[in-house]
Parts: sequence; structure tokens; C-alpha cells
Amino acid sequence: MNEVITIDGPSASGKTSVAKLVAQRLGIPYISSGLLYRAVALMCLLENVSAEEIEKRLPKHRLELQPTPTQNLVFLDGHEVSEALHSLEVDQVVSAVAVRPAIREYVNQVLRRIPPPFVVDGRDMGSTVFPQARYKFYLTATPEVRAQRRVPERGAAFDTVLSEIIRRDEADKHQSAPARDAIILDTSYLDLDGVVQRVLEHIHPLS
Repeated sequence: MNEVITIDGPSASGKTSVAKLVAQRLGIPYISSGLLYRAVALMCLLENVSAEEIEKRLPKHRLELQPTPTQNLVFLDGHEVSEALHSLEVDQVVSAVAVRPAIREYVNQVLRRIPPPFVVDGRDMGSTVFPQARYKFYLTATPEVRAQRRVPERGAAFDTVLSEIIRRDEADKHQSAPARDAIILDTSYLDLDGVVQRVLEHIHPLS
């Protein structure tokens, strides 16, 4: 797993934007682990069942993530569902999905089938999914800064988005702890290019 670079952090900490640019600069694929949890959350919504109930139905579903030079395409049972994964409805379900051990293992197996090298972002990529990754980073920022970043994506009021981020921080706190050997970067007062540069300063050319 030493050809894997992990970038973890809480919701809206900038990890997705940073991971995409780091991957682009290095010329390797970018992988968004969070999209797979969102896909399971979408399963819940489509089938109108709870996270606990969807656990029992996972074997009948086929979930795949295919990286392209510009985005990650997510396929559920052969149908692309990428656009449907970014909504407040999915936001409200995904934390309940992500804490279920069987769902986490299901997602982890999907991720481990993707051939390296790649840059992957998430919440426990460095600590649990790819513990032997060569480089591990953990990005953080204040809830207020993260809410400001998320508002344009959600089309919702700042207070609504902030409340959702605080709720998700609490729900995800066990999955969001950084790996012991991760490099921790506070992105609150750095622009995107500044964070990317800080990450790249720690990375030696991949062999």
C-alpha cells in the first residue's frame, strides 16, 4: 500500500479539493471514499429503509467506483448515480450509514479492489483502510469555515449547513480521528493552493 496517499478529515475540511489537486499534480488517480458511503445512503433512500436494514441487503447490490481524469463515477448495480449523491437528503442519512461496522467493511473492500497508485480522501483512510500508506495527511478547519465552504454546494442557509456540520462532527468523531503517523494541517486560514503546496512539500516522487 505504499503507493497510496491518504487525506483524511471531517466534513468540508477541504480534503476532496486538496486530494484532487494533489493527484493531478502527481499524475495519479484521485479516489473519494465518501462517495461510496453516500451511495449506501442513497440505497437507504431508494429502498426506504434504515441503515441497519440496508446492512442485510448489501450482498444483493454491486457498488463500484471508477476514477476518470476529472471525476469519480459511482455505479450502483450497473447504473451511474454520481449526481444523486450530493444532496441534503443524503447528507442527513450518511452518518448513520457510516457508523455501521458491516457497511464500513463493505465500503473498505470496494476501495481495496482499486489498483494503486492513487490519492484517496475520507475519514479513516490512513488509520484503518490503508494503514501502510506511504503518506498520510489529516486536514481540519473550524466548523464555521467549513460551513462557509459547503453553503454554495448545498444551496442552503449558512445556519442550516453549520448545524448539519456540527451534528456530523459528533456522529463521525470515532471515524474521524487522525492516524497516529498522519501529518495534521489546519486549513482554516489557508487557500486551496496553499494547502496543496503544504501537502506536496512532504511527498517525494512516487516510484
